[in-house]
Amino acid sequence: NIVVWFYMDESFVSNAKEILAKDTSVVPEFWQNKYKNEASKNWDKFYNRNTTNFFKDRHWTDREFEELRAGHVFSESKPVLLEIGCGVGNFIWPILERNPDIYVYACDFSPRAVGFVQANENYNESRARAFVCDITKDRLADTIPPHSVDIVSAIYVFSALPPEKQAAAVANIVEILKPGGRILFRDYGVYDLAQLRFKSGHKLEDNLYVRQDGTLSYYFSTERLRELFVQHGGLVELENDYVVKKLVNAKLNINSDRIFAQAKFQAPIDTQAIETAMTGTKLADADSTSMEM
Repeated sequence: NIVVWFYMDESFVSNAKEILAKDTSVVPEFWQNKYKNEASKNWDKFYNRNTTNFFKDRHWTDREFEELRAGHVFSESKPVLLEIGCGVGNFIWPILERNPDIYVYACDFSPRAVGFVQANENYNESRARAFVCDITKDRLADTIPPHSVDIVSAIYVFSALPPEKQAAAVANIVEILKPGGRILFRDYGVYDLAQLRFKSGHKLEDNLYVRQDGTLSYYFSTERLRELFVQHGGLVELENDYVVKKLVNAKLNINSDRIFAQAKFQAPIDTQAIETAMTGTKLADADSTSMEM
């Protein structure tokens, strides 16, 4: 494949909107609730089928986020990083190898995924701690000291959360973020090829779909990110844009337009400003329709 950069011009957006507008059906409410409530179970099934073989290690992350590079300002005093949605560890192993002074917390709402991390030969609790956590309802501060984390990586994880639970997840993360700490975000963007390819019968609501295996996939706009992290989370927006790539397979004559939302948000130095902004944003009750562990 050859990667070619392109822009989402008016013609591209108009065509994408036209494709999405044709899908007027939505999944019945019963099944919507079932998919949302059984998110952890469906991801457990995914890891049962694929074990550690599905995703490749993410060696690209320090190219996109300079904060993850050894020698960055965050590396001057043994930084602490939290990865949410750690899966089987494809992000943390390259980070630990490149950054000998970093300490990593890693959580996922799939117990099976966390088990794979803990069973890995590279897992050492002097450098990392993996634990099961549904960030929409389980308080991170019960495991991680409040305001102690320098960097939070949120890479392809918020798309697995129902939109109505995303603001509570942000509030949960902000509670353990240091003043001046940063959230590094990357996920699927609106009008991505994967969104446009969903057939009728997979849509739960605007920008939220269910895959064949029952896992959810939400597609983000920059406006949605600003709403979540700035308006609800009280954070400062440092970057918020789309990463747009055209993958060209010359042999098969296939072009694939991939769109990702990528952003950085920083906690204000004044922690009171964060607490004020998050007033009224709470974790879901355990008996609500949030994701079950």
